Amino acid sequence: MSDPSPPAGTTPARTAAVIPAAGRGVRLGPGTPKALRTLGGTPMLVHAVRAMAASRAVTHIVVVAPPDGPEEVRRLLDAHPLADRTELTVVPGGATRQESVRLGLAALPGGIDVVLVHDAARPLVPVETVDAVIEAVRAGAPAVVPAMPLADTVKQVEPRPQGTPEPVVGTPERSLLRAVQTPQGFDLPTLRKAHEAVVEGEGATDDAGLVERLGEPVVLVPGHEEAFKVTRPLDLVLAEAVLARRRATDGYV
Repeated sequence: MSDPSPPAGTTPARTAAVIPAAGRGVRLGPGTPKALRTLGGTPMLVHAVRAMAASRAVTHIVVVAPPDGPEEVRRLLDAHPLADRTELTVVPGGATRQESVRLGLAALPGGIDVVLVHDAARPLVPVETVDAVIEAVRAGAPAVVPAMPLADTVKQVEPRPQGTPEPVVGTPERSLLRAVQTPQGFDLPTLRKAHEAVVEGEGATDDAGLVERLGEPVVLVPGHEEAFKVTRPLDLVLAEAVLARRRATDGYV
């Protein structure tokens, strides 16, 4: 595990993580919210919280729960305690992801310099990716996103109703495109300013996009193939396989 600590004699930058987990996850089917679905017998949210806490740089984690479920989420997380060096706060979320992230930012304690925003549905992001994002923010980037090159060719289309053939209007150059992941890392004042200045109708799904709208630079660091988002049932099958391999080879719990 890397340790993105500042040089001796300097004031350590405090890093926190916000995990919005207020969505229902309809693409995984009805019932339990996506973040509370189990992966290897443990809720995905617990895996996501552990992934942030695995970085020695992260001292505080704010989980943004469904508006009607903060007590349930708190009990769940209390049943899977973290190391003493990581504080945990649970707050109710809002109607959109952007509103939930704003509520998470409002719950951060004083003295935080760097904030990560991480999808609860990315339960298996390696600590090396988390630390790489933190290090890039501490090096001066106001916004940092882990990303992967695309394996598939992408077509730009003229949208049509679902199930209807869609005309292709362009083929972007694949080498110039990246698929972004989380955690996305930010200088905290920059992210707060972005959320205050840019409000989108359905709420932003990409915090770095809000920072881009401010005209601030966003940089990419290498992502990881195991930081994929568990959105559909097939993703859950793949995540179970990755988790089983980690438990067999790395002693992962």
